[in-house]
Amino acid sequence: MARITSRKPVTRITVGDDGSAGVRKTMDTLAVEEPLEIRVGGTSLAITMRTPGHDFDLAAGFLVSEAVISTGDEFFAARYCAGATAEGLNTYNVLDVTLAPGVPAPDPSLERAFYTTSSCGLCGKASIDAVRTTSQHDVRHDPLVVDPALLSTFPDRLREGQDVFEKTGGLHAAALFDGRTGELLVLREDVGRHNAVDKVVGWAVKEARLPLGGTVLMVSGRASFELTQKASMAGIPVLAAVSAPSSLAVDLATELGVTIVGFLRGRSMVVYSRPDRLGEPDGTEPSARSRDAGDATRASSSPDSADAADAHAPDFPGGATRASSPVPLTIGTRP
Repeated sequence: MARITSRKPVTRITVGDDGSAGVRKTMDTLAVEEPLEIRVGGTSLAITMRTPGHDFDLAAGFLVSEAVISTGDEFFAARYCAGATAEGLNTYNVLDVTLAPGVPAPDPSLERAFYTTSSCGLCGKASIDAVRTTSQHDVRHDPLVVDPALLSTFPDRLREGQDVFEKTGGLHAAALFDGRTGELLVLREDVGRHNAVDKVVGWAVKEARLPLGGTVLMVSGRASFELTQKASMAGIPVLAAVSAPSSLAVDLATELGVTIVGFLRGRSMVVYSRPDRLGEPDGTEPSARSRDAGDATRASSSPDSADAADAHAPDFPGGATRASSPVPLTIGTRP
């Protein structure tokens, strides 16, 4: 099996106060980046640059992101391909997935024209239209309400779990938390932020936990369009990031009903979409808002609830709430 880290010789230079440079030869630990070819039924689907480890999770999560599968029972098996080189060696860089009986093979249009880099999970898409995928899991009516004080603890817990980052300083991380209890369900690292998320979603595929309602996806970098889309495809209602989201990510989140929280650092955060899931913007306590959300969900099945639903989302189809501007939150000291 390929290694997750690699030791390389480096030259370390330190500039002193007087401007002189101290030079010494040493070894440094780097995160490994290698290609992984993902095949389905023997047919190549994509090549992604990734950090080896949890490759089966990565493949399963990637298939969810590409709308090839939407539940765990549609993923049957995966194996590394022996004889992947001319010498017949198994490099553990070619993975063939078998879908469950009756699950259609991927549409040929999904096949990537070239490899996906570690920085771009959408590279290789054949057209702009192919960038958008349709989720089988609608998160717009997910009743999750997260206590902001609880959410503010997630970045430190994510950082504490980044074992390989501690050694290399060169990996992204994604973690899935229970949005109500704060339980850390799974954490994955990778040189590609999109790969780390796919590994998290793939874990859920193998654990038969899709859709991931009531959860929070915490990422170590920014909230991009592709990560927002991946959250939606897995049925995750809240995406939180330590850095900023992109404008397209916020547009997509608003359309799909995903809550995006950016700049989640210390005791402050900025909510860019669906602020109702954090319980603080209108002064309502999280517990009260959770009850209201539950009441609204139950009432939605009643013919008399149409007016209430329209009032909740007056200007956006499908029940999503459009935030006219980001909502900054600061967690105060409670008595």
